[in-house]
Amino acid sequence: MSVEIWDILNSKAVPTGKTVVRGQGFLKPGEYHLVVHIWIISSVGKFLIQRRSDERKLMPGEWAATGGSAISGETSFEAAKRELSEELGIRSNKHNLFKLIRLKRKNSFLDVWVITVDLPSEKLVLQKSEVKEVKWVTKDTLLQMIENGEYHNYGDEYFDNVFEKLDDYRGTFV
Repeated sequence: MSVEIWDILNSKAVPTGKTVVRGQGFLKPGEYHLVVHIWIISSVGKFLIQRRSDERKLMPGEWAATGGSAISGETSFEAAKRELSEELGIRSNKHNLFKLIRLKRKNSFLDVWVITVDLPSEKLVLQKSEVKEVKWVTKDTLLQMIENGEYHNYGDEYFDNVFEKLDDYRGTFV
């Protein structure tokens, strides 16, 4: 695996000109890095979720959102586009990938993106080092998975914001 370098951002999400190598050193208070999540939904309102590879250091084997950290020099859009392509083989562009919200977290700015895709899960090209499996689920199934701990719990604020914005984006899901 190659070395991943992150841009360090200030409290207003502006690059400071400094970088950090992932896993080497810590961000100081007031320093942040950029993370992206991409929510993949079908035209009938199902969610494509992914189980992380068992070899991942962070959240191994957990069902979670598609995404990752932006690498140095990347915009949020470029990071979301790259993660979709690398992890699932989904191609995106400025006409089908939309930013829903930016959340300020403990040491990151988290940009949440959405794309509508109608592909059977077996047609996706999974990056096995990152993704163990994928499946399409209804909103009710996803909410149940979150409640019973099967899907990573990013926190009430995260899910409240994401589902509100997804509802705005697509109308209320069935």
